[in-house]
Amino acid sequence: MLIQRSPNGIELPYSSEITPRAVFESRRGFIKQLALGSISSAALLEMAARDAHAQGGGNPKLPAKLNPAYSAMDKQTPYKDATTYNNFYEFGTDKSEPAQNAHTLRTHPWTVTIEGEVKKPMTLDLDALLKLAPLEERIYRLRCVEGWSMVIPWTGYSLSEIIKKVEPTSNAKYVEFISLADKSQMPGVGSRVLNWPYVEGLRIDEANHPLTLLTLGMYGETLANQNGAPVRIVTPWKYGFKSAKSIVKIRFVKEQPRTSWSLSAPNEYGFYSNVNPDVDHPRWSQGSERRIGEDGFLSRKRKTLMFNGYSDVAPMYAGMDLKKYY
Repeated sequence: MLIQRSPNGIELPYSSEITPRAVFESRRGFIKQLALGSISSAALLEMAARDAHAQGGGNPKLPAKLNPAYSAMDKQTPYKDATTYNNFYEFGTDKSEPAQNAHTLRTHPWTVTIEGEVKKPMTLDLDALLKLAPLEERIYRLRCVEGWSMVIPWTGYSLSEIIKKVEPTSNAKYVEFISLADKSQMPGVGSRVLNWPYVEGLRIDEANHPLTLLTLGMYGETLANQNGAPVRIVTPWKYGFKSAKSIVKIRFVKEQPRTSWSLSAPNEYGFYSNVNPDVDHPRWSQGSERRIGEDGFLSRKRKTLMFNGYSDVAPMYAGMDLKKYY
């Protein structure tokens, strides 16, 4: 087993690295130029990334280049909204509780163990994870099964980069993600709302898809605790609960993982949980959504797109009955 550690961790930014407020406030001018045809879409995306850095929360910054191929042009959710309206039951079931309680999470030191049906199991500390592949910034839509959505600039790299390193065997059909479950740090772990630790999983081809992001930051900074620090998964074509947070173990397995929500309420939360406006939740419609931070909490709902608009994933489900395999 390979163990990589570094005593240095992540360096705090110099004040000279902080994006000037003038850059953030220039957004309106850039949009006007776009309307006049004098600025490209790629340039607008670069501007959006700088805006995101300007509205961050003061966590250590992460150097990452924007990847336009995986960046939605939607208006981004304000940092404040993205970090105060969360599902993270380890810190409470109310949307405001993770932001209130997650300060107790200790993210250093941190290691992620990768094991199971692989030729090269390893344990990586946070510094090793940050250096395993070039960091990218990707602007993803994220849709919650409860009917709300956000648009967040995430920092990380495709999970496939790790998969290549560990060399799965032919027996590896699924990838299981196990989150931290520590009562001393996570007050919600004492509740009976779920069986702990939190477990999620993907089919091996889903895990290998380039959209599946091993995520280490957001808004140009390291992850906020309430958003799954220090490392999480983001699968933008699936409902948000599929994107496991605060991961401590990744296992390659033969059988479909017994995931937390599928065990808790199998008639409501299937293993695949692809965003599908034609398959309603037993208690509400999935045909529309409310974008958090957009014109306040009384904003008009928008139509939900199949696979959350990420149609590139459709070939993975060719021939599957997506109402049966929900």
